[in-house]
Amino acid sequence: MEKSKHSLSLVVLAGGLGSRFGGNKQIAEVAGLGCTIMELSIADAHSAGVTQVVLVINQNVRAEVENTILPRLPQGLEVLLVEQHIDSVPQRFVDLASNRVKPWGTGHALLCAKEHIKNPAIVITADDYYGASSFKILSDHFKSEQSWAMVGYPIEATLSTQGGVNRGICQVDSGYLQGVEEYLNITQSDTGLTGVNPLGEQKQIALEALSSMSFWGITPTFLERLEHGFVEFLEMDDSDVKREYYLPDQIQWSIINNKQKVRVYTAQESWYGVTYKSELQDVAGKLYELRHG
Repeated sequence: MEKSKHSLSLVVLAGGLGSRFGGNKQIAEVAGLGCTIMELSIADAHSAGVTQVVLVINQNVRAEVENTILPRLPQGLEVLLVEQHIDSVPQRFVDLASNRVKPWGTGHALLCAKEHIKNPAIVITADDYYGASSFKILSDHFKSEQSWAMVGYPIEATLSTQGGVNRGICQVDSGYLQGVEEYLNITQSDTGLTGVNPLGEQKQIALEALSSMSFWGITPTFLERLEHGFVEFLEMDDSDVKREYYLPDQIQWSIINNKQKVRVYTAQESWYGVTYKSELQDVAGKLYELRHG
């Protein structure tokens, strides 16, 4: 593999359609800051030592990203735009892609960036604010080891007052990830936290549980796994064009089948995200306080 001129990259997954939010939330500006959430993350990543940014976008926002967002990014970054297309599939699955409406999911989005990732990379989603310290944590991690890593956020701090949320709940042993279980419609009540587990059962969730908010540290070997896994996904799900190819599922596959080590770090700052459009103003106020407090 050719040697990279970068020691650490950032991949921003911004290709989703944001169906619950309504519109392209990835390019919604934060009131008072004059920029998007992903620009705050890119600035934090740059401060932590990232020199290359790969933005995975859908073609509908390309012009706005090029004209509005790219000129505002820090100097000294190599920024690449990669479009996530539904028909970006191996040739024998082209017919399957023609029946698809939504993007294939986060695993496919990261796979679209494969040819540009030659070194360790931090992978995030565009509409989540992770805090500057999280980027420093993974930057420091890759200075000392090549295992994969993630920053997890206490579940209680990631809930919404606007409705239930879906979260990946982490199983951790001795500082390493054992797996991530996707719980749906997590809500808080007088009896604590509950959500629907992968078996469709309503279950209690520990308040101290760590939630995966899609803040990963990976190496190029993961992209190889994503490529193989996507073919397996397409072969298995060829009659169902709505299911998504999720990035965490492939990390879990690697843990189970390849004994892959994934270090888990606990976030030192709050996570802020926008699931519902009604949350944007509240999140904007909090982020303004953080950046100008």
